[in-house]
Amino acid sequence: MTRILAINPGSTSTKLAVYFEAECVLRKTIRHQLEELMRYKTIIDQFDLRKGLIIDALVEEGIEVDSIKYIIGRGGLTYPLESGVYCVNNLMIEHLRLGVLGQHASNLGPILADYIALQIPGAKAFMADPVVTDEMEEVARFAGHPKFKRLSIFHALNQKATARLHAQKVDKSYNELRLIVAHLGGGISVGAHKNGRVVDVNNALDGEGSFSPERSGTLPAGQLIDLCFSGKYSKEQIRAMLVGEGGFVAYLGTNDAQQVENRAKTGDQNAIAVQEALFYQVAKMIGEMAVVLEGRVDGILLTGGLAYNRELENYIRHRTAFISEVFVYPGEDELEALAMNALRVAKGEIQAKEYNFHQ
Repeated sequence: MTRILAINPGSTSTKLAVYFEAECVLRKTIRHQLEELMRYKTIIDQFDLRKGLIIDALVEEGIEVDSIKYIIGRGGLTYPLESGVYCVNNLMIEHLRLGVLGQHASNLGPILADYIALQIPGAKAFMADPVVTDEMEEVARFAGHPKFKRLSIFHALNQKATARLHAQKVDKSYNELRLIVAHLGGGISVGAHKNGRVVDVNNALDGEGSFSPERSGTLPAGQLIDLCFSGKYSKEQIRAMLVGEGGFVAYLGTNDAQQVENRAKTGDQNAIAVQEALFYQVAKMIGEMAVVLEGRVDGILLTGGLAYNRELENYIRHRTAFISEVFVYPGEDELEALAMNALRVAKGEIQAKEYNFHQ
């Protein structure tokens, strides 16, 4: 029986799950106090802390660690690469430690997986569909000036897993479908999936597309320039406006989408207006991706935490009914997505790729 450990490091938590084949036998979230994490200068410096907590959790739960042969970690800001499952190698670890495209908690995922695999005879470490998954068509990379380039940074793991799940539901191959997948969470990304490849998607981290509970999305460029050179804000403060302190946080003082939904239901006019604006911007993005797919769309898939909001679902259905049918897969389960990718490798359904990118 294939035994898999999936690891998902977040900014203030480390989530882990153990699967026996497709059955989850352990799921645990280890919370990290902010004061504890602030002792570390960088994300990578948190390695020993998180490694120890993961191993302690497995032992405490009675998991026979040596029986686990597939360890898969959420990644990570490596250099861009195609979708798939990748063997963790020294080059990948080097790039994650350096933070070649930035520092993010997910950089620790493959590093932790590799360390644990090295302690278990015959075990292997993997990464799957990282946030820098890049399958964009060349025409989609143009930003409007040669000093700028559109980048593919999005919720690839959940978007791909949702698309594959939908393909199973409709008894089709993911590779034969044309889908628009909208991940609606703390960040929002909407991708055009064309025959198994995400040929266009907004950069959900750096400021493209709809605003979200905590990100500003696309801002008017001229106004942003004026703000940058006003002398009132540091570079760090402006970046925080874009990621972390934008969207609902800026307008309503919270990143809790459920709280915003409740405020709107009780008649809070500001919450009603801001929530509708988010719905409107998501619908516009879906329309853009319909153009990318030349209007031939087999389904619009809504996923992520915001997909539980029935008003959002109804709004999207109303605005996009002329494009295609809307299917809702609320929430996200990155641990299950990781584990199922590892299981596909174990069963020989796919072959793990080698990370060999050189800048």
